[in-house]
Amino acid sequence: MKKILVIHSSPLTQGSKTRELAADFIAAAKAADPQVSVTERDLVKTDLPHIDEALIGAFYTPAEQRTEAQKAALALSDELLAELREHDTIVIGSPMHNFSITSRLKAWIDHISRVGETFVYTETGPKGLLEGKKAYILASRGGNYGPESPAAALNFQDTYLRAALGFVGIDDVTTIVAEGVAQSEDGLAKAKQQINELAA
Repeated sequence: MKKILVIHSSPLTQGSKTRELAADFIAAAKAADPQVSVTERDLVKTDLPHIDEALIGAFYTPAEQRTEAQKAALALSDELLAELREHDTIVIGSPMHNFSITSRLKAWIDHISRVGETFVYTETGPKGLLEGKKAYILASRGGNYGPESPAAALNFQDTYLRAALGFVGIDDVTTIVAEGVAQSEDGLAKAKQQINELAA
């Protein structure tokens, strides 16, 4: 865990449970290894456009054939890819929004899920290219959507993130969830304890 990339996706800058968990994670990582390097990417402060026709065209145009306009359209996506490649540990702060992830986090996934860059198609199916990385999902949910909950089938949050990360080759994923944060502090306390145990 020498180089950590933390992705913040909560629209809240104050009172965000996932930002709080991420801060705890960073503190625990630095306590365990003072030499660790941490980069924080705040998707709320990043002008992250949703995928449009022009960007799709740029994605599927060979690099040597791209126009200047296509290169400009890809600049942020390329930056996000380079950032992802250079870190060995990825930490994603993800509050649940309407049973899933925030729209900004979905946009980030769309920008880093690129054929020929983070995955390729083979005779046996798609293959992710970002192997050898470790990911942590720091999730928060107002209600309880855990495996034991009657609402578990409505959880398209960390389940989706695991699938998306696995598709690009990041299949070593640990999920830490603060359940029921709108009801009590118990779920947040449990998540914090799990983070502290990681550094123990």
